[in-house]
Amino acid sequence: MINRHFVIAAIALACAVAATSAQQNPFLGRWNLTGTGENSSYVYWLELKQEAPGKLTGMFLNRGGHPLPLPTVKIENGELIFQTAPPRSGTAPEYHARLQGDKLTGSVKLGERTVEFVGVRPPKWPAADANAPHKLGTPVELFNGTSMDAWDVQDKKKPSGWSIVDGAMTNTPHANNLISKQKFQDYKIHAEYKLEKDSNSGIYIRGRYELQVLDDFGKEPFDRSHMSVYGWHAPAVNASKPVGEWQTMDATIVGNKVTVTLNGQKVQDNSTLEAITGGALDANESEPGPVMIQGDHEKVTYRKVTVTPITDTRK
Repeated sequence: MINRHFVIAAIALACAVAATSAQQNPFLGRWNLTGTGENSSYVYWLELKQEAPGKLTGMFLNRGGHPLPLPTVKIENGELIFQTAPPRSGTAPEYHARLQGDKLTGSVKLGERTVEFVGVRPPKWPAADANAPHKLGTPVELFNGTSMDAWDVQDKKKPSGWSIVDGAMTNTPHANNLISKQKFQDYKIHAEYKLEKDSNSGIYIRGRYELQVLDDFGKEPFDRSHMSVYGWHAPAVNASKPVGEWQTMDATIVGNKVTVTLNGQKVQDNSTLEAITGGALDANESEPGPVMIQGDHEKVTYRKVTVTPITDTRK
């Protein structure tokens, strides 16, 4: 028979060892990384864990896509060094970083360009509930079928690639991404859109967290399906409509929580926004941000986008 006091003592010891390990390795945990100077649009996310004594593991969001495991991550002489999976040809770039106070500063050489970056800890969010009753402000029509004046584009050096056709704004494939001129903190968003075959778009809340827009009617949901929190939370069900049919999404974002309804079915239920997603405009998570609509993939058509600010999150 196992001695109960022995088990408790063993658990306490394991916790103490884990806490000591974290204290001894201040690199552990999550970091939001942002390029400096002209590279400020380079936004990354990093998580480091001590899986066992001497075994360091990491997950890395390399600007786009979703977080992937790091095949190489180590600390040598007080410097963090990590690499992503190698490309089809050549070697993967090597990231170097050191701690400076409560920040992580480092650099990576990407071809002829050296990108310097600064890492900070993600915010510690207060308790929030996207499903709670909230006091609402005046709705803001970002698109109502007649004007795109509420939008700017992400890449100022590139044509918009968007136009209004039959009361809806639509893109040519691989156009610019649309960014609302107005920024929002906590709010409800309503969008109506339709997709072409194999279309892929996204609605970014606060410009940092992508709700995936995808032609995936009839497919099994996963963490990059239609109305997933991209790379983090799969939708509860596949609520997509077939190609060419108008679809409706409604989302509520409060703090780091989001609830989403797609075509009348709840697909995200007070889901936690774990971290920025690929393509985030910045990593300033606690600040208001714009709505961004992806236009740089295939053709998608939006006939309505409305944001209603939440003015009081208290019940």
